[in-house]
Amino acid sequence: MSSFGIEQINVYAGCAYVDVATLAAHRGLDEQRIANLMMWQKSVALSFEDPVSYAVNAARPLLDSMSLAERESIRILITCTESGIDFGKSISTYVHQYLGLSRNCRLFEVKQACYSGTAGVQTALAMLRGAGYENAKALVITTDISRFVLKQGERPADTEWGYAELSSGSGAVAVLLGSTPEVVRFDEGASGCYSYEVMDTCRPAPDMEAGDPDLSLFSYLDCCENAYRNYCDAVDGVDFAQTFDCLSFHSPFGGMVKGAHRMMMKKFVNATGDIIDADFQRRLLPSLRYGQRVGNILGGSLLLSLISTIEHGERQAVERVGLFSYGSGCCSEFYSALIAPQARQILSHRAIGMHLDTRVELNMPQYDRLLLSNGLMAFGTRDLVIDQSLRSLLTDAAQGSPRLMLSRITGYHREYEWLE
Repeated sequence: MSSFGIEQINVYAGCAYVDVATLAAHRGLDEQRIANLMMWQKSVALSFEDPVSYAVNAARPLLDSMSLAERESIRILITCTESGIDFGKSISTYVHQYLGLSRNCRLFEVKQACYSGTAGVQTALAMLRGAGYENAKALVITTDISRFVLKQGERPADTEWGYAELSSGSGAVAVLLGSTPEVVRFDEGASGCYSYEVMDTCRPAPDMEAGDPDLSLFSYLDCCENAYRNYCDAVDGVDFAQTFDCLSFHSPFGGMVKGAHRMMMKKFVNATGDIIDADFQRRLLPSLRYGQRVGNILGGSLLLSLISTIEHGERQAVERVGLFSYGSGCCSEFYSALIAPQARQILSHRAIGMHLDTRVELNMPQYDRLLLSNGLMAFGTRDLVIDQSLRSLLTDAAQGSPRLMLSRITGYHREYEWLE
């Protein structure tokens, strides 16, 4: 039986960001709570950027490096998002069009809060292992943006999304899956799930996030513990401290991940104090580096953590990584994979750190004007010519590489153009 996993992976985090500390001061928020975020920047989607453009811009570099025959072998396209733009029509249809994929391709969309990226990857892997997909590849793209709407005279600290604004980023992760996993090979059958209904966080409207932060934390911790216990039921001889050379968790913000790690080390290793801190620094902190610059990108958060682990962690010949995926509502999974020796070298061609460096920082007046205008492109907008007053930021950040941008909405249909 063939081994399946990640052949290529890439991130797109937009062309603009805001400094989190500056935003917190601008909103007059509690500094002590800000420190627990362990976050420095967050990517911001501009008016001409949406989940489709993010997804395409994440995937295009992967396809540009492939031969025509390799691109034609992509038989599955799955988009994973809670930032949908239509109740029926999937984002994957637009992505398929602008990536120029074969028409002999199965495409659809997955939604399950921040678990959607894992759901998409696991679904694609199961399909690739089945009959009819010999030598085929799958493209899974997580794509989520935070597009808060600010009304004139409103105080954001008084809204339901006052603190969520600080950690909510925008980003897409494109994953090419196949039978030559030169980046990551997933441990087949090594998985544990834990799920139940809980109203911790939700999106009752596309521009609103609501819920109970404390309940969300408890649910995340509960799922981390019990998904891991279910993993142990499926895999013999697991030791939380020794089995996994590194760890990558879904990262709403750094403090939540740190708290989950502390709980796991106490419960399953009986560790305390300095031992826990040293283990966090070695096995988990590298996974947070990119998230600290992008924010919580929801369905792509765990994949971004995995990429950050590969790029910033201590490298060995082969490493086993423990992966924890959580989606509010809730569904969770603990699973594992092997990071290939050449993974970091392959990722270096994507220049993800450089991509983040080229983003342009928005000042607070620019950022607030953007939030005030976000209401013009609400869910279900029928006709709109997109404001391109900040288009120069995309040009500056692109540095000559092709980027897709939203140009207009006509009769609900979104139209895009390439900025070369």
